[in-house]
Amino acid sequence: MDRALFNSLVDISGSKAAQRGQADIMLERARWAASVFERYDRAATQAIVAAVAEAAHAMAAEMAEKAVAETGFGVAEHKKIKNELTAKPLIDFYADQDFVNLRVDEARKIVELPRPAGVIFALTPSTNPIATLNYKCLLALMTRNAIVISPHPAAKDCSTEAAHRLVQAAEAAGAPSGVIQILEEPSIPLVEAFMTSDKTNVILATGGTAMVRAAYSSSNPAIGVGPGNAPVFVDASADIARAAQRIVASKSFDNSILCTNESVLITLPEVEGQLQRALKSAGAHICDADAVERLSRFLFHPRGFNIEAIGRDATWIAQECGIRVDQSTKILVAPITQIGVEEKLSREKLCPVLAMHVAKTPAQALAQARAVLRLTGAGHSAAIHTSDEAMVLAYGEAVEAYRVVVNAPCSQGAAGFGTSLAPSFTIGTGYYGRSSIGENIGPQHLVQWTRLAYSSDDDVPFGRYHGRTRPFRGALPPAPEDGVVGAPRSSVAVAPAPSAASSLDRATKDELRRLIAEELRDLLGK
Repeated sequence: MDRALFNSLVDISGSKAAQRGQADIMLERARWAASVFERYDRAATQAIVAAVAEAAHAMAAEMAEKAVAETGFGVAEHKKIKNELTAKPLIDFYADQDFVNLRVDEARKIVELPRPAGVIFALTPSTNPIATLNYKCLLALMTRNAIVISPHPAAKDCSTEAAHRLVQAAEAAGAPSGVIQILEEPSIPLVEAFMTSDKTNVILATGGTAMVRAAYSSSNPAIGVGPGNAPVFVDASADIARAAQRIVASKSFDNSILCTNESVLITLPEVEGQLQRALKSAGAHICDADAVERLSRFLFHPRGFNIEAIGRDATWIAQECGIRVDQSTKILVAPITQIGVEEKLSREKLCPVLAMHVAKTPAQALAQARAVLRLTGAGHSAAIHTSDEAMVLAYGEAVEAYRVVVNAPCSQGAAGFGTSLAPSFTIGTGYYGRSSIGENIGPQHLVQWTRLAYSSDDDVPFGRYHGRTRPFRGALPPAPEDGVVGAPRSSVAVAPAPSAASSLDRATKDELRRLIAEELRDLLGK
């Protein structure tokens, strides 16, 4: 065999062994943390959650600036809002839900015991790096799980810094060491090692389609998302001025980087002119045919969407396309004559470009909205502006989406901000979108329940469980100076497991040493 090829294969093998070893160490540490965290009662758990939410809120503006500086995506002012929304408002939403204590159903003679998932491996995207990190960490803490974050490489610096701060807050409030960890140097082999490890209990995947599919094919339980491509229908009965304001505000929010943003606007001939004027007044630029063609060529190439346009300002995109617009322009509206695979602009666009299609009839409008989601975005989100309840129901029946936002901005509304949907940065697309869950992901999806079911026969009495509590033993005692008892506290940096209970098993360590020794012998020619 060619020596260079041989050496490269050895390097790959050694790299994979090292990645597996690193994953094992972090996962064992997380397993130890999860086993300790399960000893905490609800009051201790809520204290940790509140401390982390406070830390997330305090750094919202700073981390928004750093995320935009590192990724080039979005608007810092808007990212600050998202970072704040995934802190205190998130835990407020779930404040009255108990994921720690037993539940008693006397009528059905059932007692339910909550069981945390254990170790969560969570992927976070470059588009909403800090908000998603906040959100997933808090969900894990609410349910007494440990979490390992894998940030998108394009946002690893800001994500790592944010994770360090959340760890400090969690541990200061009494959380076990290792309950939050982050991959400071993420790589495909390392992510694969985490995904396929039997020490990972569940994968919480937010990111590109390929990564989400990899999570589902990992052999581990996975909760994933699908792409968005939300249609928005403006009916003739709508308040046209308010609809236009909401749509422009939503489509320009963080430069349309949320996958819940409106992608294709559908309306009717009788309100087309009025709607275009209202859109202009709200800050939209209506493109002519030449500009639409320029946009299409710039945003889409044979390999897919032009990532240079993701989260960019409307004025920047216009300049790149040679389209003259006012500097106050918030979004670009591109009229299109059809919806389907032939019309690229009817696909998802994570930038402030909104396709606009005029249907001939309300029935055709519903069919076209359905077509938008079948092109991409099945199961995700849709929006409608109307004052006709019958039309709301007809639209909800027609579109294959699990969130339909009515008379509100879709970007925020479908994610649970400005509506009463659960606040979420992981949007389940359900069976339509080939996802396991069809609702906004929340803490309830990271805990399962053991059900103690009595006989339903009347002559079998049910036990007396009200007032009973589980045997919560609380945190481990502090480790002494020599480190013999308990586990040392440390930062999110990769570190060996904290105790014998969380160390690699002997077989795994021996195998890792053997592989490394063999590779060294081969490299040295011995």
